[in-house]
Amino acid sequence: MYQKYKNAELVKPGGLELKDRLVGVQRVTKVTKGGRAFGFSAIVVVGDEAGIVGHGLGKSKDVSTAIAKAIEDAKKNLVRIPLVKGTLPHEQKGKFGGARVNIIPAAPGTGVIAGGAVRTVLEAVGVHDVLSKSQGSSNPHNVVKATFDALLQLRDARTIARDRGISLEKVYNG
Repeated sequence: MYQKYKNAELVKPGGLELKDRLVGVQRVTKVTKGGRAFGFSAIVVVGDEAGIVGHGLGKSKDVSTAIAKAIEDAKKNLVRIPLVKGTLPHEQKGKFGGARVNIIPAAPGTGVIAGGAVRTVLEAVGVHDVLSKSQGSSNPHNVVKATFDALLQLRDARTIARDRGISLEKVYNG
């Protein structure tokens, strides 16, 4: 799922205090010759509020089963996100389908300035100070995936230094 991100570090859910957050539940209708068949799809974000987060989709005939399936799916897709003092290392844009998300690090005390699905993901990651703008599609599925696209492109100073083969001081001072 995260093959295209070279610095995406997959995490096993064992021994983690994961909190699940429901992003949205949709009622879907399938029309058959016997009438309408209702089902539900739920999208859930799980995270330990310390840099580890995952998202999942669950579908079922009833809401509670759909949510339970989504939580299980989210636990299978956990990744580590680099955080610096409760915010992000740098500004980043993410895209998925028609949804575009821009996340910007903020000064301490700013809080999480984000709407809807973006806010849910950023809170699950454990970011305390961030600015964000969601543009294009407001479909929660695509907005969550666009936010993950942005988060998975984040690199901390150590990673940049390692990739460039230079010292950490040279990254900061040039």
